[in-house]
Amino acid sequence: MDPVRNPYAPGAGRTPAALVGRDRQLATWNVALGRVQAHRTAQSMVLYGLRGVGKTVLLTAFHREAQRRAWMTAQLEAGAGKTLRESLGESLHAPLADLARPSAGRRLLQALKTAVSFKASYDAAGTWSFGMDLSGVAGGGADTGVLETDLTKLVRDLAGAAEEESVGLAVLIDEAQDLTTEELVAICATVHIAGQQGWRVLFALAGLPSLPRVLAEAKSYSERMFVYERIEHLPEDLAREALTAPAEQEGVRWADDAVTFTVAETSGYPYFLQQFGQDTWNDAAGPHVTLADARVGAAHGRAALDNGFFRARWDRATRSEQQYLRAMAVDGDGGSSSGQVATRLGRKVTSLGPTRASLIAKGLVYAPEHGVVAFTVPGMAEFIQRQVQA
Repeated sequence: MDPVRNPYAPGAGRTPAALVGRDRQLATWNVALGRVQAHRTAQSMVLYGLRGVGKTVLLTAFHREAQRRAWMTAQLEAGAGKTLRESLGESLHAPLADLARPSAGRRLLQALKTAVSFKASYDAAGTWSFGMDLSGVAGGGADTGVLETDLTKLVRDLAGAAEEESVGLAVLIDEAQDLTTEELVAICATVHIAGQQGWRVLFALAGLPSLPRVLAEAKSYSERMFVYERIEHLPEDLAREALTAPAEQEGVRWADDAVTFTVAETSGYPYFLQQFGQDTWNDAAGPHVTLADARVGAAHGRAALDNGFFRARWDRATRSEQQYLRAMAVDGDGGSSSGQVATRLGRKVTSLGPTRASLIAKGLVYAPEHGVVAFTVPGMAEFIQRQVQA
């Protein structure tokens, strides 16, 4: 069929044609936005799950909904070679520049000056002016060098400016497990104060399954500040919809046995559904998708995942790290005891600590609980078992 009309969209954070199975999370976010805008309090949100389940897509949908309500919004990715200061500061520049105007109210002018000081806290050479003279304006002070103090000051003044504009402030952070302890503590403290003071702000954090534990270790009261949503693979009925609904919009129908086969092959993981759907569409003659089409598409989809999604992660590991991953793969995707991995490698657990830490830092594994490690992507164990050992 015509690849130009292909409705499937595999890729990091790309919004699918049919965003299914996330209605509860979207509704929770929309209620929170509405409550904050109505001068009521609402909890911020944490989305957590394996890679490829659609956390980034959902976070982007949150961002889009906040923008639709004309909120001041900042969406950023933790890590990526930048500190939280840098990423947050740069992501706030555009929405603040859009609001800057000669008729700006007192609280917005104050927020602009505080944002200028926050910029100076990580880039002394860079200056923001927003095209306005802020010399006689109260504000600033977000450049003490203490992140918790500076972030709280910045969010307080931005939330005040948002209230003056009859909107709110939304801060959305992807890959939040990569935040440093200092950054996590600062975010938790800011969210805590914001809730107590009724500031017009909502945070949404997305990350790996370890994120709730990481937050709890940063601040013991974090479990009371956020709504936690585990994002998982889609159940069969919704996985079928994710495959068939986009095709039907293009006048193409999937045979029932073709849908059943593809859902089983992908285990309902959203990223895999998009990849297999794309390859099946491109291989099918149309206007119907048959079981034979689905089998060919699955073979091509699996090859695409092996050569990209899985291979990129495998190649990031050193030889010794790959040996560690092979020892984990024996247990499948369910997780492995650190002690059992050490036994398989004929090593002491303590001697493998640096290897384990490096794999966690690279985002290849995570620690769901003490003494246990698991892959961050579904299907990684099967991929490793298919690799010929040199």
